[in-house]
Amino acid sequence: MQTQKNKSSAGFFSKTNQSKFFETSQYLNLPDLQFFIWCNQKYKVNRGVYNTIDQWFYEYGIVNIHYRRIQLLAFLDFLKDKILEKDKQKFIRFGHGGLAKSLNEFINDLR
Repeated sequence: MQTQKNKSSAGFFSKTNQSKFFETSQYLNLPDLQFFIWCNQKYKVNRGVYNTIDQWFYEYGIVNIHYRRIQLLAFLDFLKDKILEKDKQKFIRFGHGGLAKSLNEFINDLR
């Protein structure tokens, strides 16, 4: 994946109505483990998927952890509406290549 630089501004993916909520979320400043546990409880994502999403956004060019967490939350919210509500699954699951496909859909929907 080719890394794209200079995407760490807070408004990079600000086309969603919820981006303002995520930018002011009290959870953004939690230590990493506590932030993951909160994401796990709210979005039903396991640690491996969480780490992969975080790494994907970092490689995409969102280096600042605060901004990356904003995008991670926006993406998980995007998935929650798309997957969990429809399928009533206990956890967010992806087939082979499904996570990368969903991340690309998320990016393309926000452009």
